[in-house]
Amino acid sequence: MMMTVPVWGQGASARQNLVDVAVLYTADSSNRIPGEGFWMQGGTVQLHGQFWHGLGVIADVTGEHSGRIGTSEIGLDLVMATFGPRYTWQPASRRVALFGQSLIGEANALHGVFPALDGATDSSNSMALKIGGGFNYRVSSHFGVRVFEGNWIRTQLPNSTSNAQNHLQVSSGIVFRLK
Repeated sequence: MMMTVPVWGQGASARQNLVDVAVLYTADSSNRIPGEGFWMQGGTVQLHGQFWHGLGVIADVTGEHSGRIGTSEIGLDLVMATFGPRYTWQPASRRVALFGQSLIGEANALHGVFPALDGATDSSNSMALKIGGGFNYRVSSHFGVRVFEGNWIRTQLPNSTSNAQNHLQVSSGIVFRLK
């Protein structure tokens, strides 16, 4: 009777640390004051490192622009830099990856009009909270498509009423897998 014993390491390949960079088109539905909304468009760059059983960290920089806010002739540029944890789940096929994330950082608003104690200013900043998720489709070992990403974003820029904005952000683009 002959027995075979598998050598440690001959089973499933060991999980590797994963680093990817995503470049995305972003559309953002925001509100100027309660009941009055507008759209911004722009782009997002994300650096994501997955280190342990789907858990990782992400840094996200988003820049968006609107030529006019609501019915006004005033535009707005918004730059957000956020970071935080991301959990990624992959089914057995390994082609699809679903993720959820919770990020915090700063929002910088430029070229707008913001109420201030001494009148108005053309820029402001606030905390930014971004919670959402999405899914990637792997095309090859180093290239994928971010089919969809959706986030709820909360900012607290001055607006002469509630000083709070809720955004619904949707994104899509390409993902480069570095390792």
